[in-house]
Amino acid sequence: MPLSIDRIPADFSRWDDVLALIMRAFAFMDGVIDPPSSAHLLTIDTLRGKALHETGFVALNGDRIVGCVFALERADDLYVGKLAVAPDCQGQGIGRRLMRAVEILALDRGKAALELQTRIELTANHAAFASLGFHETERTAHEGYDRPTSITMRKSIS
Repeated sequence: MPLSIDRIPADFSRWDDVLALIMRAFAFMDGVIDPPSSAHLLTIDTLRGKALHETGFVALNGDRIVGCVFALERADDLYVGKLAVAPDCQGQGIGRRLMRAVEILALDRGKAALELQTRIELTANHAAFASLGFHETERTAHEGYDRPTSITMRKSIS
């Protein structure tokens, strides 16, 4: 079946599937990153609330949700978060297509850039985002940490 990338509609009813997807996709980080992923704080209700303030996209293979991403509109950019692809579907270009949907949204809204954060320990993610045109702009520490825990990456699109 062909893959489709769809904007999450206001009446979306499959938050349980999106939550399960995010938890499966982020599971490899457990015991690797410190502090633990904020994905552990997500619930169906928090995802529903996130969608009220952010634009979400899902990747569908038939009826199966195999990817998702959220984008928060800010003054001059979109902040990209919770990009997730089902572990058994990774390496098929789904993440690239989701990020392209966010880029098109940014262009449609007159934004000059996309920004995201990835954890220091996730070097494969750094490389993946670099291959999409992102570059490191800063390193920051989560509250209570005296060392950098995250890398901010940015992509100019204008």
